[in-house]
Formats: sequence, C-alpha cells, structure tokens
Amino acid sequence: MTKITAEHLGRSAFVYVRQSTADQLVHNQESPRRQYGLADRARQLGWTAVEVIDDDLGRSGGGINRPGFERLLAAICEGRVGAVLAIEASRLARNGRDWHTLIEFCGLVGTVIVDEDGIYDPRHANDRLLLGMKGTMSELELSLFRQRSHEALKQKARRGALFLGVAAGYVKAGRDRIEKDPDQRVQDALKLVFSKFAEFQSVRQVHLWLRDEGIALPVKSHKAAEGRSIIWRLPLYNTVHNILTNPVYAGAYAFGRTMSKVSVEKGRKRVKRGLRRPLAEWDVLLKDQHEGYITWSEFERNQRVIADNATGKGALAKGAVRRGELLLAGLLRCGHCGRKMYVGYGGKAGRYYCQGARVNHGTERCISFGGLRADHAVGAEVLRILKPLGIDAAVKALEAQTSETSAAHRQLELALQQARFAAAHARRQYDAVDPANRLVAGELERRWNEALQVVRQVEGEIAAIEARKPTPLGERERQHLMQLGADLELAWSHPAATAAIRKRIVRAALNEIVARVESGFIEMVLHWQGGDHTALKLKMNGVGKHRWTVPEDTLSLIRALARLMPDQQIARLLNRAGKPTGRGNGWTKARVCSFRSHHGIAIYREGEWADRGEISLEAAAQIIDVSVMTALRLIQRGLIKGRQLCRGAPWVIKAEDAAAYRARNAPQRPLSADPAQQTFEFQ
Repeated sequence: MTKITAEHLGRSAFVYVRQSTADQLVHNQESPRRQYGLADRARQLGWTAVEVIDDDLGRSGGGINRPGFERLLAAICEGRVGAVLAIEASRLARNGRDWHTLIEFCGLVGTVIVDEDGIYDPRHANDRLLLGMKGTMSELELSLFRQRSHEALKQKARRGALFLGVAAGYVKAGRDRIEKDPDQRVQDALKLVFSKFAEFQSVRQVHLWLRDEGIALPVKSHKAAEGRSIIWRLPLYNTVHNILTNPVYAGAYAFGRTMSKVSVEKGRKRVKRGLRRPLAEWDVLLKDQHEGYITWSEFERNQRVIADNATGKGALAKGAVRRGELLLAGLLRCGHCGRKMYVGYGGKAGRYYCQGARVNHGTERCISFGGLRADHAVGAEVLRILKPLGIDAAVKALEAQTSETSAAHRQLELALQQARFAAAHARRQYDAVDPANRLVAGELERRWNEALQVVRQVEGEIAAIEARKPTPLGERERQHLMQLGADLELAWSHPAATAAIRKRIVRAALNEIVARVESGFIEMVLHWQGGDHTALKLKMNGVGKHRWTVPEDTLSLIRALARLMPDQQIARLLNRAGKPTGRGNGWTKARVCSFRSHHGIAIYREGEWADRGEISLEAAAQIIDVSVMTALRLIQRGLIKGRQLCRGAPWVIKAEDAAAYRARNAPQRPLSADPAQQTFEFQ
C-alpha cells in the first residue's frame, strides 16, 4: 500500500475493460463481471473518482486499432490517471509494443498499474522488470494458444471432419460428416441454380432470372433466436455467386479457401479476412466426400466460365458477352504478341485491334482489321460444324419452351406445400389449447392467421404464373422451329436472332481464336472447345476498299460499256444482268454517271464506233447482205470475228472484217437471169 500516495489518489483511477471477440461477449459473462468489479476495488484502495473504459469490448489486444486503449494513453499523458486497473496484463495488451508503451508512459507521469496480483510502480526497476515479463508471457501465451488451435483445426480438416458451418442444402449427420438436406424444396432450388447457370453461362443472368420469376433461395440463418435454420428470401447476387463457387455442392470437402492479410496503417496492425485463395493453394481439398448437386468436372467448368466472364481482370479473361454487333469480342488473341485483342466501333462498322505493344512499349499497335469479314467467315465455319446438331437444338428448344415456366411453378408448389404444413401445424397448436386461456390462445390465433396469409400469398403467385404462361406452340410454329433447326443458316440470319445470341453460340463452340496479319491476309486459327483446331485465311481489303465497293468484274464491265453506249442503256443492261451497286441497289442513269466520274471513266459520245472502225451486228449483216441471225451464226462459227462483253450487250465487229468476208464469199454469177427477180427474206 506504500506505493499508493496522495498524489495518486488525487487523480482518477481508470478501469480498463476488454474482451477479445463478440462471441466472448455473448457467452463469457463472468469475465466482464470481474473486470467491472475492479471499480469497487479502486474505491477500496482510496480513489473516489473512478472511470471505466469499455470501448474495446469485442476487440483483440493483438495490435489492431483500439479506441479505448488510445483514450487511456491520452489520459495518462495528460497526467489525469493515478492508477490503471485490469485483471491481468493480457487485458491491457497482447503485444509487446502496446504493453511497453503503456509502461513507459506510466513511469513518466507516475501512474501505478493494479491487477489482481498486486500493485506495480513502473518507476521502480523491479516492478518494471516484472511488468515486462508479464507482458512477454501474455504475448507468448497468445501465440501458443493460436498455434495449438490452428494445428488442431488443420489436423481435423485433413480428415474431412471439420465443419465450422454447414452450407444451405446440407445438414450434419453425426459429428464428422454431412448429407443432403431432406427438404425437397431446398434440393430443387439449388438444382435450379445450377441448371440455369448451364443455360445462361452468367451469374448475373441467373440472378436476374430468379428475381424476375420471384423464386426464393434457401439461406442459412445464424440468428440466436432462430438457431441455425433455413430461411427463404429473394437472392442477392452474392448468394447466387457463393452457391456456384462453393465446392461443397460438387461433393468435395475444402478447407483454407480464404486467408487473412496483415498490413500496417497509421502505425496499427490491420487484418483483412476472407480473401479468396486460388484452388491450388487451398489447404485441404478432398473430392467425393459426400453426395453433390453437380459433379466435380461441372464445378471446374463453371469456375472457368465465371473467370472468363470477368471484365478487366487480365489478358486471359474473355469478358462477358456485351453489347455490340461484332461476334468475336473477347475470343481473339493477337498471334504476334499474344495479347488479347479489343473492339473499336466507328459508326455501324467495327474493327478488331491489338494495342498491347502501344500501351506497354509506346510502339505501333500490332494488327488491326475490319470485323465484318472475319465475323462472316468464323460464323460460316461455326454453322458448318454445328449443322448436324441443329435438329437436336430445335427439339431442346421445344422442351425449354415449357420448362421455362415449369421450374418457377415447381418452386412455388413446394413453397405452397410448406406454407400449408405450417398453417396446419399452427391450427393444431390452436386447437390443443383451451380457448378460455386468452393469453395463450390469442398468440396462437395470431400465428395461425399469419400462416394462412402466407398460404394465400403463395397461391396468388401461382395464379399469376398461370396467367402469364405462354401459349403452347401450335403445329405451324413447331414445324417452323424444326425448319430453323434443319437450316441453321436461316436461324442464324433470322430477325429474332440478336447479336448476343450469336455470340453465345460462337462461345459455346469456340474457346479462342489466334489471329495474325501476313502479306495482306488475315490468318486465324480457331481453337474449338473439344480441342480441335481449324485454320482460316481471309484476304484483307486494299487501300480505299470497303464493304460497299463494287466488284472488280463490274467495274471492268462498266469501263468497257462506257465505250459502247450511253449511261441510260448501261444502267438497263446492268440491271438485266443482275449486277447491283455496292450497297445492293439497282442502277440508274445518275448512279452510272456518278460511278464513272468517281473512277475517271469518260462519257460515251456519238461516233466512237466509227472512229474505231467498229460496227454493230445489224450493220455487219447489211454489209454481208445476210440476215441478222445468219450474221450471228457466222460469228459463233468463227467465220467473222466479233465480241460481246456480257449477255445482252451489243456485238462489236470490225467493219473491215465484215467487208473482207463479203469479198471472199461474193457470188460469181447472178442468181437469176431476170434482173427483176426478188429474193425472200426470212425473219
């Protein structure tokens, strides 16, 4: 008692109260009672002003931020603290830094430290040594406890017998194993999540579909009032994602899927828990430990799809299907540098380009090419490969047309059965009580009414689904769907087939496409999902070429026709020959004129034929003195040279060739002695 002086009693006594975890606050009630009881001991020792600091309840003493401890240090430095009371050193600190800081400050201002064993003055060498040893022992004790508990957990986990919690859809069977929840509604809801993910290939789309259909999912409740029970609620995105990424649903036992990361912020240790670790770094992974909702191969495939759907998560991720008309977004990889290729849109057309070298090294981008030609070639190849599967896809589409609503209907039917059971149970409880005992009967009646309201609500949801159920396909619609299945090209180009649907088809067939540009050609290697490879080679457009460009044969034809006839006749001839403009339109005089001007083709002028010494078929027939058909047969037999640019174009004959033929084949004597004799002209 000689260590406590009047100077100490003139200040306040501070009682520091702390428990390490929230679980200790709930279950270990004796420890806080002992700590709060130190206030009475402080008064017995002579202090009248006693202040209790309990801001750090539920906080560890291992070095993380503790506002109560900071407030205690501040009060000590201000000289307001005569004594610090705690039941043991571990309450004040579990690490040497905080403990020795406290001892140092108390020694500077003359504050004593009181625990259940005695009173210590940090200004005395022996007391300071003893306090230091107590802090060191407390820190060592914490390390030993942590090491022992972790090793015990790992040892049990290696046997697959450690279950700190059980996921929704499973229940404990004994102390060291789990089995499927016997509740059929729970099982069907989880199976629905996996089947819809196999259909949509997107966690987000599964989540939106479940919300739109009003389908609730089972969730574990950890509230003390409810115990570890199942509750039903509309799913959040994290709920769906956790179901699809939890290996327990694939029949595997996993331990150590997450880790903690320690960092120092503002001089204090900060622990981030729950950080996910890669599968290869899990502490324990035991497959086929219990009955699963999917196989392990399906689980691995789902993880690859989820990883590929991530946007902005590195060059190896494809990214989810996004808006845009180009089909190969996320699938293309540059064959020159190995980086992922990007998509750029300018107007309606888009281009694929690799900008990895430009971003990382400041050099020119590797390659760039238009998307329409590449999309068309890859789409045609995918259709060729998938053509044998078209009928099977059509049959499955017919089945999906009915199963789309039956899945939601099935869930609501199970919910209705559960609600009716709860209502019947509430009624039996109400019937079993004496109606005169209103204290009990009133409460049971209220519960019964609430259960009946849930029944009516579920019945209303079932009726709403029946009301919006689509009309079954008629025979005509079925035949049309089977026709689309038989002709995949027709289904591919159908107005109802959106770009997103085509992208999903392409991704279902292809894993990756490696593209290179060499010597004016796009060389692509298609990596199919099954492991096969297909090579495609496409010619790139030249400078100034685009998808609206008129073919070279049409350009050559117009260039030649411009020397034979005016623009109006050229337009008529091209339309009859079935040669449209670059945009697929028919030709007119104005379009021919514009086309000529763009390509520098001179306009037709009268007298060109005569300047070149050329005549038409009709003129040649007159020179030879035969009919037009006879002259045509002479040209076809090669007796007279002539040329025709295309079907329907005029025949062009050299005048000198017609005159020479006439000279070689002129008659040596008259056909008749009568000069008035006329000849027949056959049409």
